[in-house]
Amino acid sequence: MADIAATRLRSPLTLARGGGNAGVYLAFVVLLVALGFAAPRFFTFGNLTDVLRQAVPIAVIAFGATFVIGMRGIDLSVGSTLALSGLVTANLIVLGYPVPLACAGGIAVGAVIGLVNGILITKVGITDFIATMAIMVISRGIVLVYTQGIPIVGASDPAFRMIGQSYVGGVPVPVILTAIVFAIAFYVLYYTRFGRFVLSIGSNPDAARLVGIPTDKVKIAVYVLVGVLSAFAGVLLTSRLEAAMPEAGQGYELDVIAAVVIGGTGLSGGRATLFGTAVGAVLMAVVRNALNLLNVNTFWHQVVIGTIILIAVAADRFSRRQKA
Repeated sequence: MADIAATRLRSPLTLARGGGNAGVYLAFVVLLVALGFAAPRFFTFGNLTDVLRQAVPIAVIAFGATFVIGMRGIDLSVGSTLALSGLVTANLIVLGYPVPLACAGGIAVGAVIGLVNGILITKVGITDFIATMAIMVISRGIVLVYTQGIPIVGASDPAFRMIGQSYVGGVPVPVILTAIVFAIAFYVLYYTRFGRFVLSIGSNPDAARLVGIPTDKVKIAVYVLVGVLSAFAGVLLTSRLEAAMPEAGQGYELDVIAAVVIGGTGLSGGRATLFGTAVGAVLMAVVRNALNLLNVNTFWHQVVIGTIILIAVAADRFSRRQKA
């Protein structure tokens, strides 16, 4: 009960900062300085714009994953959801459907996947890891069966291209849309009862249930949320590429978890920082961009990302022990 009361008493800004990791921000600055010397091209306007565009899908999904992980959950299906939603959107565009309807169809697919995940976890009783992993495999299988491994091209409607390729005042539209998603997620997590319920469940699920929080409904809503944001990321990526790639989103679940955990949201739940998640997402994009600029073999990219995840999780555990 004390955990629930503490969550209610803390201000939104305290909650926003509470999961932050100052070490991450310092490491980010050090990395930028090092890249300035090792790869001077990094600080060109074109490259920085590319970094932000590359960070968009991970950031959008990671904002939703911050709710899931802050609730002491996990979702491994985000990459496959992105791919399937992008496939549906591209297909509808190619078939001549209006752009708003095509985008809505793709996002609806993400909502359905999130709903299925939530029901499997709360009503059927399957653990979140197993349930979302199964949905990840099923969704990816549907994409591969439908496409036969061949990209769906032709999603070149001018109105659709604007979503992922146009600029406003020199800023890519996907970056602006990501900022809007961040603002909405920030408000929901820190300034609404729903957000407090999410963090209360992450702090102590049993206590949250005892004080009357509808834990099952909240969990389902959170998985629907991350499904919708994964689908939205799929729409943005498909618009940028003008095609639905069968391999789209592969490995995104690792980058998303890394972005959230690096940002300071604890895997044990109860605390979440969207500011940190945003920094973590950009950091992941910077790392991948740096590896490319330094001509590091792509096979080593996963090794580096995996190492970053291990370090982030270990740092989180160490921090919790120190506070305890």
